[in-house]
Amino acid sequence: QQQLVESGGGLVQPGGSLRLSCVASGVTSAYYAIGWFRQAPGKEREGVSCISSSGGITNYADSVKGRFTISRDNAKNTVYLRMSSLKPEDTAVYYCAARPFAYCSGYRLYEYDYWGQGTQVTVSS
Repeated sequence: QQQLVESGGGLVQPGGSLRLSCVASGVTSAYYAIGWFRQAPGKEREGVSCISSSGGITNYADSVKGRFTISRDNAKNTVYLRMSSLKPEDTAVYYCAARPFAYCSGYRLYEYDYWGQGTQVTVSS
């Protein structure tokens, strides 16, 4: 059974940092580009960052550039999202998803085959 599981969310103060993890099981994540998405209450799900299957190419939404860093360890079937300088507007449920291509190409939700259940990130003082 193909599955993605996110972890690492929590409550953090503005300016703080968190690292999210996305572990794949039943699917060899090395064959997939992996994206991180987020959804705040009352808002549509939006793409945050994506990394190619090899890890050599990354991209970021403008809202997180310079603050978030995506990386992957294919030996561990794991993708990470390091989030720094967090802002209250970063508060959302964060999801990882697998795209069955080597490269990222935007954040069209229908292009991602497998999704995790999400992890809550709350930025508040």
